[in-house]
Amino acid sequence: MTQTSENVTWLTQEAYNQLKAELAYLSGPARTEIAVKIAAAREEGDLRENGGYHAAKEEQGKMELRVRQLTQLLEHAKVGEAPADDGVVEPGMVVTIAFDGDPDDTMTFLLASREYASADIETYSPQSPLGSGVNGKKMGEDAEYELPNGKTASVKILEAKPYTG
Repeated sequence: MTQTSENVTWLTQEAYNQLKAELAYLSGPARTEIAVKIAAAREEGDLRENGGYHAAKEEQGKMELRVRQLTQLLEHAKVGEAPADDGVVEPGMVVTIAFDGDPDDTMTFLLASREYASADIETYSPQSPLGSGVNGKKMGEDAEYELPNGKTASVKILEAKPYTG
């Protein structure tokens, strides 16, 4: 799951299959379901005051946006293996950092595409300031990244393990 450029997202085979299945559902059965909802709401009469119609159209718009996102992601995805457990920070790794080298001020996060985001662990993109700062660093090394205010922050890589979750 090594990131080689900003337009390529490395995915495990499992993640690729999951996203492909979501796209197939949204492009097929989900489109049919939303078309039925819209048609049923349309038959209720005046569309200007028809909440069901407007809700269904909004749902359709969100679904079509997700279809476009998934299509683009999968077009540029490369399928590979999970990263090696070698202590080098790369996409697919759970990283623990200490801010300014302070062992009491730590944070653990997953370095990955937002498609991996879950409620279990905070996720940072490899293109984010923090993500790009730590990507490629080894355990024990220091990394710097730019804060939104233009200042530079320093972190120490305490741990980097492959994400298993």
